[in-house]
Amino acid sequence: MTQNSISVLDSKSLLSIFGPRDQHLRKIRTTLGVEVSARDGRIRIEGEEPAVGQATDVFEQLRTLADQRGSIDDQDVDRALSTVTGEQQTLDHPKIAVLQAGRHVRPRTQGQAEYVRAMGQYDLILCTGPAGTGKTYLAVAMAVAALKQEMIRKIVLVRPAVEAGESLGFLPGDLQAKINPYLRPLLDALREMMDYDQIRRYTEQDVIEMIPLAYMRGRTLNDAFIILDEAQNTTVAQMKMFLTRMGMNSKVVVSGDTTQVDLPPHVRSGLVDALGRLRGIDGTTEVRLTGRDIVRHRLVQEIVRAYDDEPKRKR
Repeated sequence: MTQNSISVLDSKSLLSIFGPRDQHLRKIRTTLGVEVSARDGRIRIEGEEPAVGQATDVFEQLRTLADQRGSIDDQDVDRALSTVTGEQQTLDHPKIAVLQAGRHVRPRTQGQAEYVRAMGQYDLILCTGPAGTGKTYLAVAMAVAALKQEMIRKIVLVRPAVEAGESLGFLPGDLQAKINPYLRPLLDALREMMDYDQIRRYTEQDVIEMIPLAYMRGRTLNDAFIILDEAQNTTVAQMKMFLTRMGMNSKVVVSGDTTQVDLPPHVRSGLVDALGRLRGIDGTTEVRLTGRDIVRHRLVQEIVRAYDDEPKRKR
């Protein structure tokens, strides 16, 4: 173990460097594996020698910025960490500006950053990955940002109405009440980016549409951002039908988890088929997220790994 310390000019600079509720400090501790404390105008760092040296460099960079500008943000911390570790920091990528005042969404892993970049560059994006990797959330954020920037006139959120292994039976109510359980994950993501009145107003004006896959037949959608969620539960014919709804100046994001297919046995998943069939077509791209991109509770990564390892144990 080794120690080092650097001086800080005043308490205001120290607060800027450590961040609101010490969020910058926690990130530096976690990334570099060091212990950090502050006393008598000095930042004290303790840990393994290479990590202490890296942390010292980071704090010196941040101290200079704090002296020059008076404030430090997340990107400053990530750039400093990137400089000393040589690892690319995903938060250097532009924030996704959504409709709530002051609300931004950022990719939090390298895979997520590649996904966001792909949605900015291509017209058709096929994204696969396990639960918790942000497939739906980031797609909805990009759709809302495109609407805010008036790049599109409409958002269409689509899901196949396939039950996950259990029968829900007869659902009372009108069409919206019957399909709400299937569309709830999309609505949950939307509500984190827009306030309730905005969602209601845009829904009434048909600017935002949430529908089951079956209701896409026969339509052509121009100037739209179209998201198909849980696409692993489409058949090949359904996927073809959906993809051919794409109109002029439209973008389509197809996302799903190919390890959680709820179709009947021996029915080929439309997403699996499309990944092979559409590969190499100009204007399309494929993004594969992995367990490293999971940003839910830390146990989700362990759960996904446990289920992925099961076939290996059986063999």
